[in-house]
Amino acid sequence: MLPMFKRELVEKRGWLTEDEVTDLFSVSQCLPGIIAANTAVFVGHRQKGTLGGIAAVLGVAFPSVAVIMLIAAFLSNFADIPVVQKAFAGLRVCVSVLILNAVFKMRKHSVIDFPSAFIFAAVFVVSVLTSLHVAIIVAAAGICGFTISAFKNRSAPKGGAE
Repeated sequence: MLPMFKRELVEKRGWLTEDEVTDLFSVSQCLPGIIAANTAVFVGHRQKGTLGGIAAVLGVAFPSVAVIMLIAAFLSNFADIPVVQKAFAGLRVCVSVLILNAVFKMRKHSVIDFPSAFIFAAVFVVSVLTSLHVAIIVAAAGICGFTISAFKNRSAPKGGAE
């Protein structure tokens, strides 16, 4: 859904910029719940206030919930069939590729210098090689980014006449 959101929000509707979408996805991942729903709440609220946020989250969540409930009602009858198991294995690969594609597209706007590249690489390695909870990884990356940014701003020369 992330590439679809980006296409709709930036390219088709012009409601957000590329950087705003990247920031919005980052914040949405840190919050509990579904990233798409969190993103919808932010965009809906920005466009039409509280009712817009409510309508947006219902519009994003309801179709998925309805389809999942329908599938769950019938899946237990078919879950042991080898063809169904192979179909789900194929879906897992497809979802993995879609997530990887979203990561590479977001990377273009997020990895902009050596410190951000280092944080990106560190997060990737830690998330692949450990079972550390995602919230801890995100919090650590955020603290690192904030610290680096604060250090850069403090050591940057001040403008003005001397």
